[in-house]
Amino acid sequence: MRLFLFLIICQCAINSVKTHSASSPNVILLMADDLGIGDLGCYGNRTLRTPSIDRLAEEGVRLTQHIAASPLCTPSRAAFLTGRYPIRSGMAAFSRVGVFLFSASSGGLPSEEITFSKLLKQRGYATALIGKWHLGMNCESSNDFCHHPLSHGFDYFYGLTVTNFRDCKPGQGSVFLKGVQKSLVIPIEIAGITLVSLAIAQHIGFLKVPFQALGYCLLIATISLVALVFFFYHFRHLNCFLMRDHQIIQQPLSYENLTQRLTKEAVQFIGRNTNAPFLLVLSYLHVHTALHASKDFRGKSKHGLYGDAVEEMDWSVGQVLDVLEKYNLSDKTLVYFTSDQGAHVEEISSSGEVHGGYNGIYKGGKSMNWEGGIRVPGLLRWPGVIQAGVYIDEPTSNMDIFPTVVKLAKAQLPSDRIIDGHDLIPLLQGKVTRSKHEFLFHYCNAYLNAVRWHPGNNTSEMILPVSKQTVSDCSLPDPAASGAGANQRSQQRRDFSALLHFFLPAKSTAFLQNLVRISK
Repeated sequence: MRLFLFLIICQCAINSVKTHSASSPNVILLMADDLGIGDLGCYGNRTLRTPSIDRLAEEGVRLTQHIAASPLCTPSRAAFLTGRYPIRSGMAAFSRVGVFLFSASSGGLPSEEITFSKLLKQRGYATALIGKWHLGMNCESSNDFCHHPLSHGFDYFYGLTVTNFRDCKPGQGSVFLKGVQKSLVIPIEIAGITLVSLAIAQHIGFLKVPFQALGYCLLIATISLVALVFFFYHFRHLNCFLMRDHQIIQQPLSYENLTQRLTKEAVQFIGRNTNAPFLLVLSYLHVHTALHASKDFRGKSKHGLYGDAVEEMDWSVGQVLDVLEKYNLSDKTLVYFTSDQGAHVEEISSSGEVHGGYNGIYKGGKSMNWEGGIRVPGLLRWPGVIQAGVYIDEPTSNMDIFPTVVKLAKAQLPSDRIIDGHDLIPLLQGKVTRSKHEFLFHYCNAYLNAVRWHPGNNTSEMILPVSKQTVSDCSLPDPAASGAGANQRSQQRRDFSALLHFFLPAKSTAFLQNLVRISK
């Protein structure tokens, strides 16, 4: 009888563990910065060593058409956290600069936006963001922290509120200097010519200008120039700092063993939450410039400092996976790895070294809506729950993480707003074979560049870029198809045109009538 009761108790305990892992799994979201899809062994790289990231692919699902919502950091990360196109949350700029550059900026992710961290926190999850935020800090004062990670559902923050800049690392050049030089040349020339002209006019008696006024003008111009020089001279101290929660703990930022410190924080957070569900977003500074690598990895790869940084990041991923095994949490944890956008292929250091990555066969890179700028790694692992060693060649988005983790935590999706992402679990488990994304819209800041159409009645995929042609050109034969294939494509173009008119208001439809050229 005692043996029977003992077996019942054991079975109940096992069922309890299984229920916990299925109903409230831990969630670890690993995000690289500016990593190319071609930089990883699991996506075809044969020279960079990424065994830990490749292990995620072997033990989980590899998404081959995983698309970032934007080719820039700030809007892409906003979409990732909210499951919505950045233009919906106001995180898409109408100016040329589409990211936050200064810690003193008053903009950021609006407090009305609902992040997955907010919803999981309401469900009892311990939540932490370690690494890069880049979605603002303050609104009206230097300490209101309205855009800070702790105001968006995270219990714990250790990292940078802005981003990693070349200016933050001595000897790595500046992302601002050339732009400032170009913007200052004309104003300085105009001011100089004006002052000289007024002085000459005063001297020959053509125009009477009080010397006091000339002196004030010269003084204002001098003060403005000195203030600008002072700001950029002290930029590293003002903008490059490390925070723990609301407190600055290192200013200026030191790159010495930085990735190891971020990893240690992540490992410690997991160790503090082994008996309760947790959400960990580990947002690496690698491989955004300024590039850095600790002593253990510097000079060890075949691709210079960039390769060293990739391999150090892979080491960090391995440390996270090891600590999950240490605490027997692997089967209770969904792990996701991605990049916020494609590699910055045009990045060259001040010494001429290539500091950008590799986007494989895809054209373009960061800040471009060519495929190399938005097609990113997408790896998900959850042993015993999702498939292992599987490729999924369906269009997915980093916006899909929001509904996926919210539903796993048994939280309610917001009903007062549009969520553009879709739950990935049915696709990852093989219960469905097609993505729910029929359309994916590609924006450059706030401007629509292209629409990706995944027809429901066809296995092909189409990209319809913006051009100056009219929608009637969509009926032209596709050079890549002939006969029945060409007729099918032409019909799909007409279907797409009809869908635009049906779903979109008149003004939007008129704008989108410029979407014409189709390519697979």
